[in-house]
Amino acid sequence: MAEAEVGSGKGGSEDMSLKDKGNEFFKAGNYLKAAALYTQAIKQDPSNPTLYSNRAAAFLNLVKLNKALTDAETTITLNPQWEKGYFRKGCILEAMERYDDALAAFQMALQYNPQSSEVARKIKRLSQLAKDKMRAQEVQNLRSNVDMTKSLETLKSEMSETYGAEDCWKDMFSFLVESMETAVKSWHETSKVDPKVYFLLDKEKTQTDKYAPVVNIDKAFETPHTHSSCFSYLRQYAEDSFAGAACLVAPKSIIAYPQVWKGQGSRKWRHGQHDGFFVQFESPLLRKLWFISSSNEMGKTLCRDPEVLDIGVHEVLPRLFKEKLSNSS
Repeated sequence: MAEAEVGSGKGGSEDMSLKDKGNEFFKAGNYLKAAALYTQAIKQDPSNPTLYSNRAAAFLNLVKLNKALTDAETTITLNPQWEKGYFRKGCILEAMERYDDALAAFQMALQYNPQSSEVARKIKRLSQLAKDKMRAQEVQNLRSNVDMTKSLETLKSEMSETYGAEDCWKDMFSFLVESMETAVKSWHETSKVDPKVYFLLDKEKTQTDKYAPVVNIDKAFETPHTHSSCFSYLRQYAEDSFAGAACLVAPKSIIAYPQVWKGQGSRKWRHGQHDGFFVQFESPLLRKLWFISSSNEMGKTLCRDPEVLDIGVHEVLPRLFKEKLSNSS
């Protein structure tokens, strides 16, 4: 709030009267009138730091932040060893959401008044706000810059060993990355993914008017019967469409059967109660399964890095393609 005394000022009773009147209006919440009276007082005593400090407080409450900051800087210039100028500056910079600069100003205030509990509280709060702001930016960057290529880097070498020349597997890898990134972006935007199977169709052999690259499987996990019927349909679909690979995406929350996260021993689920979704990659030579868990950070939904699961233990669907021998020696 505004200062009760002029402190280092030099003015007479008339100046004090203007300041005191300003203080009364400030206490009453009439910050515009208070600022006007402090301005009149400054004209009569332009070297009084308390007047600038008080007017800075009035401008802060009027959300005239640039004017308030100028007055706080003037307060510091007129009396560099008075902690109130730095405190005012810190409060204004905090209102501007310039938390790092505000923290520096409050730390200067503490140097000149180490006993101030008010300044200490501000420093503690601003330190946490600065951390939260940094983390919020990190979360936003992670949400905006989805790059599954990095998470699947080890799969490249496995595909190379399995399929040999890069020409044999690069389209398959790009297909998987694209399918996974589409699912992650959907989860970030809506906190859900629709259960689907994406197919990598043959550009020359597939009848595109008959076979689409995406099949919805929203009923697949309701019962053992629907699960078996869906699997049979998808396996035939993969064969008839001449698909080279498939990628299943299914949210954990809709799976009534098979609940592959239940069981003990070798089947023990190691990802707690986290929400998330499964991604199962199918090809004639290679099968892979991931679980992408989800959390809420800084009020935003964030997907974690894909966690590789043992597909022999946790498969969401049985093998879609007839198994072939590896091309590599």
